[in-house]
Amino acid sequence: MKERWKFLLILAAFLLFFFLPVELPRVQGALLEGFLMLQDYARLHVLLCLVPAFFIAGAIQNFISKEAVLKYFGPKSNKFLAYSVASVSGAILAVCSCTVLPMFMGIYYAGAGLGVATTFLYSGPAINVLAILMTGRVLGLELGAVRAIGAVIFSVVVGLGMALIFLKSERQRAEAAGLVGLSSEPTRRNLGQNILYFAAMILFLVFANWGQPAEPVGFFNAVFAVKWYLAGAFLLATLAMTWRWFSGEERKAWVGSTWTFAKQILPLLLGGVFVAGVLLGRPGENAGIIPDKFIAGLVGGNSLWANLFASLSGALMYFATLTEIPILQGLLGSGMGKGPALALLLSGPALSLPSMIIILRTIGAKRTLAFIGLVVILSTVAGLIYGML
Repeated sequence: MKERWKFLLILAAFLLFFFLPVELPRVQGALLEGFLMLQDYARLHVLLCLVPAFFIAGAIQNFISKEAVLKYFGPKSNKFLAYSVASVSGAILAVCSCTVLPMFMGIYYAGAGLGVATTFLYSGPAINVLAILMTGRVLGLELGAVRAIGAVIFSVVVGLGMALIFLKSERQRAEAAGLVGLSSEPTRRNLGQNILYFAAMILFLVFANWGQPAEPVGFFNAVFAVKWYLAGAFLLATLAMTWRWFSGEERKAWVGSTWTFAKQILPLLLGGVFVAGVLLGRPGENAGIIPDKFIAGLVGGNSLWANLFASLSGALMYFATLTEIPILQGLLGSGMGKGPALALLLSGPALSLPSMIIILRTIGAKRTLAFIGLVVILSTVAGLIYGML
């Protein structure tokens, strides 16, 4: 079966390049747009977003015991605690749909239940405090509040839906993990040291990617002014703790796991970004194969189709942190309905074409399609209801 899919993929690629009308200016511009989007992604997101996320994922795999993950986030964990922590993680991390992937893979491979892991996967990019505040300021307090409430609820509903749909296979996975006979190995660190270590890495990720707010004054702008001092301090703290608290073998294993995550994710992610750039173009440039006018014309009003199309479009687009707000501002000015605007806000930050490819490789085709379907359907229904109010 796997060889057949490889053959079909090669055949599809051959036919695509054989018949691709590269002589058309729109196609040439779209191909260039794909490379430009790839360049933007490499410059803005790889070093400060993905690389720290790879190291965090590697640390999760090596320095958090599987027993602890199974106890607090596994299929037999306290559901209220597990889903509560996973659902608010986005408020702390403030990452995009691609940066959250290595950490999602880390906790899933460490034994976290599918429901909790996908709750984290959705909430990581969707519940971004700064993005929600900017949504309220730029697009209106009502839309900002509905986005915040909807994102928190959706993260739990999506996770519970995934756990319910794949209940049988998750039980088998939990039993297999129990049969391995996991045993705790003594480490040089206590719980407090591990907490400080992970907190330093996460805070470096947060402050290194702190965006500039629209308002020139206020707390978020004050933090932006000193972001590099804060990020540098937490980076130095991480390096110091790594040197003092970890053995040479542990550091080597950590780097090895980090490199493994990078090899698994980066090629597929960069390919996905390029395809997204060719199809949709960079945000606001209207240079992809699919024109912005075409999208704007389909999301007017509050019909089921308009909400579904907005949700699907958001799921396929790649939004860097905060970029969805000016895009929506332009679409609303072009006649987009408020229902489809919410549908895009709920599906867009949590999904993208590049992230779908990595999720597919991590949890398989059936689970990926179920996750995408839940996000798209729930976003569509929420947009439809909001548009009627």
